[in-house]
Amino acid sequence: MPSGDYDPDSVEPKWQRRWVETDTYAYDEDAATDPNTTFSIDTPPPTVSGSLHWGHVYGSILQDTVARYNRMRGREVFFPFGYDDNGIASERLTEEELDVRHQDYERREFQQLCREVCEEYEAEFTEKMQQLGISIDWNQTYRTIEPRVQRISQLSFIDLYEKGREYREKAPAIWCPECETAISQVETEDDERDSHFHDIEFTVADSGEPFTISTTRPELLPACVAVFVHPDDEGNRHLVGEEATIPLFGQEVPIIADDRVDMETGSGIVMCCTFGDQTDIEWYQAYDLDLRIAIDESGHLTGVAEGYEGLSSAEAREAIVEDLDEEGALLDRRAITHTVNVHERCGTGVEFLVTEQWYVKMLDRTEEYLAAGREMEWFPEKMFTRYKHWIEGLQWDWLISRQRSSGIPFPVWYCGDCGEVVVAEKDDLPVDPLSDDPPVDACPECGGDEFEPEDDVLDTWATSSLTPLINSGWDWEGDAEGFSMSNPELYPMDVRPQGHDIISFWLFHTVVKCYEHTGEVPFESVMINGMVLDENREKMSKSKGNVVAPDEVLAKYPVDAARFWATGSAVGDDLPYQEKGLRAGEKLMQKLWNASKLVDSLTPDEDPDVAREDLRELDRWLLAELDDLIGTVTGQFERREFSKARDDLRSFFWHTFCDDYLEVAKTRVRDAPDDDPAAQYTLRVAHRRFLKLFAPFLAHETEELWQELYADANADVGDATAGDGGSIHRTDWPDPLGVEADRAAGRTATAVIGALRRYKSERGLPLNAELGRVEVWGEGDVAAFADDVRGVMNVADLDVLAGEPEIETVVTGIDLDYSRVGPQFGSKVGDIDAAIAEGEYEVTDGELRVAGETLGADLFEIERERRYAGEGDLLEAEDAVVIVHGTAEN
Repeated sequence: MPSGDYDPDSVEPKWQRRWVETDTYAYDEDAATDPNTTFSIDTPPPTVSGSLHWGHVYGSILQDTVARYNRMRGREVFFPFGYDDNGIASERLTEEELDVRHQDYERREFQQLCREVCEEYEAEFTEKMQQLGISIDWNQTYRTIEPRVQRISQLSFIDLYEKGREYREKAPAIWCPECETAISQVETEDDERDSHFHDIEFTVADSGEPFTISTTRPELLPACVAVFVHPDDEGNRHLVGEEATIPLFGQEVPIIADDRVDMETGSGIVMCCTFGDQTDIEWYQAYDLDLRIAIDESGHLTGVAEGYEGLSSAEAREAIVEDLDEEGALLDRRAITHTVNVHERCGTGVEFLVTEQWYVKMLDRTEEYLAAGREMEWFPEKMFTRYKHWIEGLQWDWLISRQRSSGIPFPVWYCGDCGEVVVAEKDDLPVDPLSDDPPVDACPECGGDEFEPEDDVLDTWATSSLTPLINSGWDWEGDAEGFSMSNPELYPMDVRPQGHDIISFWLFHTVVKCYEHTGEVPFESVMINGMVLDENREKMSKSKGNVVAPDEVLAKYPVDAARFWATGSAVGDDLPYQEKGLRAGEKLMQKLWNASKLVDSLTPDEDPDVAREDLRELDRWLLAELDDLIGTVTGQFERREFSKARDDLRSFFWHTFCDDYLEVAKTRVRDAPDDDPAAQYTLRVAHRRFLKLFAPFLAHETEELWQELYADANADVGDATAGDGGSIHRTDWPDPLGVEADRAAGRTATAVIGALRRYKSERGLPLNAELGRVEVWGEGDVAAFADDVRGVMNVADLDVLAGEPEIETVVTGIDLDYSRVGPQFGSKVGDIDAAIAEGEYEVTDGELRVAGETLGADLFEIERERRYAGEGDLLEAEDAVVIVHGTAEN
């Protein structure tokens, strides 16, 4: 029997250890050969770039709620955990932790440093996830840099290359000067930053006629290769066809008409540089312009910039502006705030450089990727719009090569004579071209025998986009000359849970990769969670100082309280961190514990042998109402409506079971000479089902109560075949019992009990005080519940009326909205109040006429009260009528 108060400090760590030690949540692939009985979760491998934050906690608890529910639905749940430990994020973590730069190390040496730093954080990740009670199968873990995953990632590259879906090209690419690598469009974001708009005087080369261009980037003047005017610009289109002379640098460039010029910005004349933005690239390609690269890979000016060579972009900007001012070419400089494209990893403004990179073709199949997205079920459905908008806004193919040290190598060599691409043999993977020999002795194109290894690494998203294939055991079968899966029952995965911030990163790229490799979508459904906000609904960030660390919270509140809080928002919506949500979870936990103690004290160790027809009407009513709740909650779980399921379950348990039925059953059991087996049976059956329904939310407390009250003491907690003998999380989800009852009458009866309880409380009467005569009217056959109402509320004479008594609803007052009435009527408000107090008003057609004024319906509310003209006290009891004729003594 549970004793004392619930102690989460001892209970939660105990079950966290036991679940891991006994493999409670292990995936049994021998029992999961049928995809229809398997449930696979494509869990997001957190980027190893620091400690776990509330976003991880929130998302992980939602995933775990899905896993626990489906496990109890009889499905073999595959719930793995990965660590995304290759790529820029892990490199930057290592650089910050060790205060080093990756450029200062030989690649393999720096990779080893990354492994050591990541291992420390990965151990912390594991510990924290286990402390949250997440039901992960820890036998199913992977790292995105481990050899098995490297092989799958390189297989993906080779397969796409052989299918003609990848290419290498020297072209403008998005470049991060801070990280010194090319990046893809998905890794950029817009940021509002302070800057200046500069009006600079250019001249027509032949005539010397001055004209003005406006720019935020005067440091790109040495890279200017053309000037553009809108063809409809009447004031400036006479310049088209002329040559312009660039101030300070003197190069002459063509003036061209193009309708992509924004005439409303600045002077309406713009310079085209190679490259300032996407439009510059389009103009460069459309008009075959010159290539003048003025900024190098580290963000410093090149020799094209002449005397400004070697300066950073910011330094060069100020120096050039100063020199333009001295020459009289700076006409104006004004402060502005504008949108800057930055690298999401480091916040550095990106550049556009011409480099040789590897790409995955995407722009030619966007309609197919949209169609693939429509095949999946979206929770919530509105998140498909984000996926759709991302695809419709794509401007680049997917750039997958990175100029970094830590990552999975491209399995590629190049012929030193002709540049022919040589890829590794699939059976040899994984390989590292920097240390491994190519698969051929001579170039198949020219016969050359010198090869240069590719020293770029794959973008981390090129690997993490393969998680469904990694988890399904996708591999190349050399003997069969084809790809296969060691666990085909897992693919497509049943659900992809993730944050809405990485729809364009992870979700879209996973669809692209898996669709190209298998011809199928990678998952049946998508579950998108929002972000964790602070109490003011602002995004948490270190710079704002509003970050709440999970460790701090879990030192103060139970894990199950955090689990309760995390399921309190609709999937897809952002969730503000509020301690009142955690306190509400604690209160529910205490209520469940105390109710469980009471049920245990009232019932035997085994269910009494009671036939359904021997149950009293109130017993059948409770079980029928619980059947209805189970159907509702089950549907909500299937639709991922966790907050609705949580709140409906809590409300029913707290009010219908604890406040209403449990109070009645307590009286029946204690007063009956035979302990009332019908009430005892109902209590045990209902309580057992409540524990199962609460199990996905309150994972630790329900396990503790289950083991104390219902489990076989000799059963292994992790035994999935033990039925009700093992862990509650391995038991069956409750199905409706099919009990029939007059549910309307039962609701009336419990409403009557609640009204009588309040009546006694408001008058200072003890709950066992006897009431003389009580009249009741309500929906359904309330007479069938009369004995229970009389017994629990100690009513001497309970009369169930055949018809509704005459009840009059009267207006008792008017409640004004002073925040709106005051500004509108000013000094007249006093007269309005006085007239209302005297009852000198009338309400006609929804409007209040008072003191010579007319107030609209939005300015007031009518206060009404139900009154009974007969003898006795009329009680408020929802739709029922309850009339009390005094205590027994009266």
